[in-house]
Amino acid sequence: MLESPKFIENDCYDGSRMFTWLADMVGLSVDLVNFLICQISALFLASLFRSWLHPSKVSYEVRHAFALSLGLAFGYFCFGQQAIHIAGLPAICFIVIRTQDPRIVQRSVLLVAMGYLLCVHLMRQIYDYGSYALDITGPLMIITQKVTSLAFSIHDGFVRKDEDMTKAQQYHAIRKMPSALEYFSYVWHFQSLMAGPLVFYKDYIEFVEGYNLLKRPTSNATLDNGRSELVVEPSPTKTVIRKVLGSMVCAFIFMKFVKIYPVKNMKEDDFIDGNSIPYKIWYAMMATTCIRFKYYHAWLLADAICNNSGLGFTGYDKDGNAKWDLISNINVLSFEFASNMRDAINNWNCGTNRWLRTLVYERVPKKYGTLLTFALSAVWHGFYPGYYLTFATGALMVTAGRTARRMLRYRFQSTQFTRMFYDILTCITTRIVMGYTTFPFVMLEFMGSIKLYLRFYLCLHLISLVTIFILPRFIRGEQRAQRSSGTDVTAGIAESEQKSFAGQPLLAAQNDLKANQQDVADDDKQLFDKHAKRNDKMPQQHQQQHQEQQISQPLILQPRPQQQQQQVQSHQVQPAPPTPNLTCARDAVSVPHDQCEMDQLSSKLKEKIEAETKNIEEFIDKTVTETVSGIVEFKNDLMRDIEFPKLKLAAGQVTSSAANLVDAAAAGLRKRNISHDNNTSNTNSSNAQSDHDENGSSNGNGVGGVVGGVFLKKEIDVINAVVQQANVLPAVLSNGHAK
Repeated sequence: MLESPKFIENDCYDGSRMFTWLADMVGLSVDLVNFLICQISALFLASLFRSWLHPSKVSYEVRHAFALSLGLAFGYFCFGQQAIHIAGLPAICFIVIRTQDPRIVQRSVLLVAMGYLLCVHLMRQIYDYGSYALDITGPLMIITQKVTSLAFSIHDGFVRKDEDMTKAQQYHAIRKMPSALEYFSYVWHFQSLMAGPLVFYKDYIEFVEGYNLLKRPTSNATLDNGRSELVVEPSPTKTVIRKVLGSMVCAFIFMKFVKIYPVKNMKEDDFIDGNSIPYKIWYAMMATTCIRFKYYHAWLLADAICNNSGLGFTGYDKDGNAKWDLISNINVLSFEFASNMRDAINNWNCGTNRWLRTLVYERVPKKYGTLLTFALSAVWHGFYPGYYLTFATGALMVTAGRTARRMLRYRFQSTQFTRMFYDILTCITTRIVMGYTTFPFVMLEFMGSIKLYLRFYLCLHLISLVTIFILPRFIRGEQRAQRSSGTDVTAGIAESEQKSFAGQPLLAAQNDLKANQQDVADDDKQLFDKHAKRNDKMPQQHQQQHQEQQISQPLILQPRPQQQQQQVQSHQVQPAPPTPNLTCARDAVSVPHDQCEMDQLSSKLKEKIEAETKNIEEFIDKTVTETVSGIVEFKNDLMRDIEFPKLKLAAGQVTSSAANLVDAAAAGLRKRNISHDNNTSNTNSSNAQSDHDENGSSNGNGVGGVVGGVFLKKEIDVINAVVQQANVLPAVLSNGHAK
């Protein structure tokens, strides 16, 4: 699939071959055709799941049964007899969850699930080495994420205390054992079985039972004592269309450019020996970029499926627009225009990042966090040597980038030009480093990757080692300069945030924190700020008091319980504000899209695209509104002509010919006597007299008046139908539900 546009048939594929004729027609392998058929079918079935099987219409048991049945059907259609592994791994893990003590259940499930997955990875490498054909390892990797995250959430809910957990762990903690129906529905539901994204258990259960909307504030409802009488479900139509179109564009780019930069060329001796180093780095960067668009296509389509079923809603933004990014797996622009490796990783495969952060990074000693996180990610992907080369190099590049950023970034923040220059330079550098780091991931081979690295003279490896171990001795970093002046600065915080914390005294113990601990504190600070801005449904009075309290008290960072430090004010000790209860799923996202340290170039580009999209939508809405208003006004004018045929025009406003036309038109209309008396007899007699006068007309305008009135009535009926259709159309398109 990756090496050439001619997709070769795989004899090891065990899925259905019903659509072989379609695969031959479009030039794709049958496994890819089956995958696309399942995903497109899931996209349409998700809409039925949201409308026909809405929580207000059916019970949650029906929704669970429907979701897991479709998931099993798709799994058997795509993988045939290999689908037994889809049932085997979660069944074994369910037995472990129900039998093991909650104090050790998380380790037991992680060991069993990873052992099962690695056995399947090993078998795949034996019988189908180096193949990119669709097989069962993809869904098993998603299932492994689900069962292990569920086990850790059970451990947090039954064993650990709230003060010992992070905000994400507190939110996802489970204090009730899942039933068999809930468990297998969570593991097999059709929205994310084939290509993800990862959905945490608590979010999925609240979605199926319909409680996810009760936690979100409405865009137009008023709050009364902290409660909303009406919760309106927003329509995901625009978001789904945008993601489906983006998925199609990514698929086209992949199919088009993979012919120009095939990965197999990097394995050939002619390419390695016959080209210069800059061209080989350029080729590696372009080849890996083309491969990424295949993942963009799969993840955007999978995200659209989840959103179309109603899964992924996180509330409204400041403009009242619904946000559907709870489980988004990719942020294309933020990744492609990232200014450092950390931001790029945070915006790539976001579900896996949340899983790794929840399971490893937040639970191990901080000095080993990055290394162990990359190690688990490599093992989870399989045994291909290229994976381990990529993740080992990635860990080195992330550490070097963090060190270089600390030493150099603050030197470019004096003017807008230098800031823009720094952002552009780091964005280009990140693209080069990304291609250099990830080409072993797509080559898979060990010797081929090592041979190409040697042809590069390990240039970026050596630069990274020098940056980490040698340059800090000669170049004073930002943190060292500010520690000497007694300021509180956290590495990685933006310049505006640094100014807000300047001048606060610190304890000596806090000054001795290491650089990586500062970066961890930066993440917790972002979580704390995000929590303060959450879209919880709280009373307005309590919310105002909460904001006043934050304004009156200096902001105190609260890192993880193992790193909490006491901060002393100049006059008195100010206690930290109590941690509020998490009621919003967005607070549990460790690295939100909109708070990553994005470079200014990508942020401006994203804002530009959003502004243009909003302008187009406003233009369409304004055009429809003006059209409907014009039709209604025209209808009212016709009605006034019928009701008041004799128009009184001021002298000098019309010409004599225009006056004659008006008189002729008025004479041609039917005359009606309008009575304001509520007496029925008077009204009937008045109407009878009016009819008698009209029937007794002896001039030639009587027939014309009748014909003109009939014609106008027909026109008014047509206009009424148009107006009614225009008023109903937006409601039909929204496809919303009131609960």
